Amino acid sequence: MSEHEPSIAGAVARPPAPPLPPEPEVEPASRWLPSLVWLIPLLAALIGAALVARSVLDQGPTVTVSFRSAEGLEPGKTKVKYKDVEIGLVRAIKLGEDLSKVLVTIDMSKEAKRFTAQDTRFWVVRPRVGASGVSGLGTLLSGAYIGVDAGKSAERDDAFTGLENAPPVAGDQKGKLFKLHGDSLGSVDIGSPLFYRRVQVGQVVSFALDKAGNGVSMEVFVQSPYEQFVGQNSRWWHASGVDVRLDSNGFKLNTQSLAAMVVGGIAFESQNGQRPDAVAAAGTTFPLAADQASAMREPDGAPITTVFYFDQSLRGLSAGATVDFRGIVLGEVRSVGVEYDNLKKSFRMPVTVDLYPGRLGKRFQQTLENEYRKEGHDVLGRMVSRGMRAQLRTGNLLTSQLYIALDFFPKAPPVKLDFNQYPMEVPTVPNSLDELQTQIASIVKKLDQVPYAEIAANLNATVKSADAMIKRLDGQVVPEMQKTLDAAKQTFSTAEQVLQKDSPLQSDVRQALQQLTQTLQSLNGLSDYLERHPEALLRGKKGDQK
Repeated sequence: MSEHEPSIAGAVARPPAPPLPPEPEVEPASRWLPSLVWLIPLLAALIGAALVARSVLDQGPTVTVSFRSAEGLEPGKTKVKYKDVEIGLVRAIKLGEDLSKVLVTIDMSKEAKRFTAQDTRFWVVRPRVGASGVSGLGTLLSGAYIGVDAGKSAERDDAFTGLENAPPVAGDQKGKLFKLHGDSLGSVDIGSPLFYRRVQVGQVVSFALDKAGNGVSMEVFVQSPYEQFVGQNSRWWHASGVDVRLDSNGFKLNTQSLAAMVVGGIAFESQNGQRPDAVAAAGTTFPLAADQASAMREPDGAPITTVFYFDQSLRGLSAGATVDFRGIVLGEVRSVGVEYDNLKKSFRMPVTVDLYPGRLGKRFQQTLENEYRKEGHDVLGRMVSRGMRAQLRTGNLLTSQLYIALDFFPKAPPVKLDFNQYPMEVPTVPNSLDELQTQIASIVKKLDQVPYAEIAANLNATVKSADAMIKRLDGQVVPEMQKTLDAAKQTFSTAEQVLQKDSPLQSDVRQALQQLTQTLQSLNGLSDYLERHPEALLRGKKGDQK
């Protein structure tokens, strides 16, 4: 038996193995509980979803505005403001397809939904100097921003065309818009003020040239409560700058205000100067006159275009000069020209004028309509047949301005008008003072042609010859003739002194000619005064009456 093999006796002596412990009973859990670590990302996801939902709910409309230039605009920085309240932000800027404009995308706030109305206006606020003043100075520090004016249209849109300048009238400003039509723009610009009795009550909104090019149409805004002073018969006129006139009526200076002198303006007033009975409706069109006198004048009616031919100088007569009929301005000069007459082989001066027969009064018009029932040209022909002629007269001695006077000259030769001619020619008569001045000028010219120097030289030679002869005869004559010779010598000496260039006689002649010229000027003034005041021959001057 080997020593490694167990013996049978040892195997019998081993104690028995202990019993196994009982297996534990496992009960399944009723539910699964997550770990607390997963609560943090879950909470973050919930917060993000809430922020996204809030952002979507608070997001306003997105609009695109086109401008000519993006100067001063920056994406993410440039704000959109309404009455200095931020209502949007520029998100992106890009060029248009035709490269003529830039497209600015704007994210508006939730409260700015009403700014998507179709007539909403956008513009870039920058420092500007215009007729209405200086604006946008605050942008020098804060930078440019986009201004907006809410529209009133019920239709919505997301694409707009931006304005280059801020609109002169805000959408919520109360008042009325009116239209004006004039011959020219004058000194008026957008933002120029409107005046009523020199009080600023509005401004010019826009202007445009007529399609035919024969005038300018303007749109003006009269703010509340001054629109009640705009009546159906209101008269409008240019009140721009300084109105300075120097014509046959004298010197006139008229200004509206300092603002109108700088930026121009327009004024209006009722026809009778009182508050109008009927207020004009918005959009009413009014004519715009050049000045207050033209605006307040009664309607002239259709003018009669005529032409006057003068054979004298027209120096001092210009376009716009008055055509006077016994103190009443019956028309004005349209143009002054010159023509060559082939029949007379000379030049004549045509003056084209516009005559307004309606300025002779309503009674004259009623007489024409009731009795004669004639047209304007027929009436003018009747007046010419009775001796009415045109005559040039001096209106102002200081400025030498001329005007045309219409009056009746019974002794004028008869003239038959050609009614088929346009413009119709009205005969003229020369001015009597002009004829007198022409005659005097002819006399003075002839006097200037007298060879005074040659006459003086000849007389000088004659005196010297006589003096030499007297010296030769001095020793040959009898003593009784000595006194006679001395007297003759003295006479010739005096004659020599008189004929010298600086002699008193020639000085007296010059003074006499000057006094004659002054006398003629005085006669000119006296004749003009008597033409305007014939009663002065009986009553004397008004200043001399007591």
